[in-house]
Amino acid sequence: MALDYLQEQDIAKSYRLLNIGATTLIGASLNGDIDYMAAAWAGVCDYDKGYAVIDKTHYTRPLIEKSGKFVLCYPSAALAEQVMKLGSISKNDDADKLDHCNIELIEIPGFSMPVIKGCVAYLEYEVIPEPHFSSTYDIFLGKCLKVVTDSRVYSNNHWHFDQADDSLRTLHYVAGGHFFTIGKELFLKEYGD
Repeated sequence: MALDYLQEQDIAKSYRLLNIGATTLIGASLNGDIDYMAAAWAGVCDYDKGYAVIDKTHYTRPLIEKSGKFVLCYPSAALAEQVMKLGSISKNDDADKLDHCNIELIEIPGFSMPVIKGCVAYLEYEVIPEPHFSSTYDIFLGKCLKVVTDSRVYSNNHWHFDQADDSLRTLHYVAGGHFFTIGKELFLKEYGD
């Protein structure tokens, strides 16, 4: 399987990936036990820090708490059905959840766990211990350790959706199976880099 389009990025610019507010897949693993869940409440809180809101009832949460790490993946539009399944099926109820969601896991060098094939961005975080945030608000903060993107839509620290196939656009969840995909770029050069 050729994955030569995957490209490591500058951690200092990782916030640019999360600023678009796309639906994320949050993953964690511990001793070979892997889970991913769909979430709309994840994003950036500093240049190299991110967050994820994970309720106490989710199977993924104790994996994060015990491993001290989590992965955020940005699924492409081609994965919309798998995203809905990952958000609808709990590993608490179905030990074979990942198989039943029809996802393929791949290994990317430098990541502590396999990631979901077909995403356009992968970010791994080490949990920043904030017990009050996690116990009271279900918020996990993390310091970014590794960033890899699909160079067909993100390279040179910028998104390039206009130049790629629509199936590679990020998903933005509304409710009830309703998504938007990201639209056209508008770039004001005098403000950019």
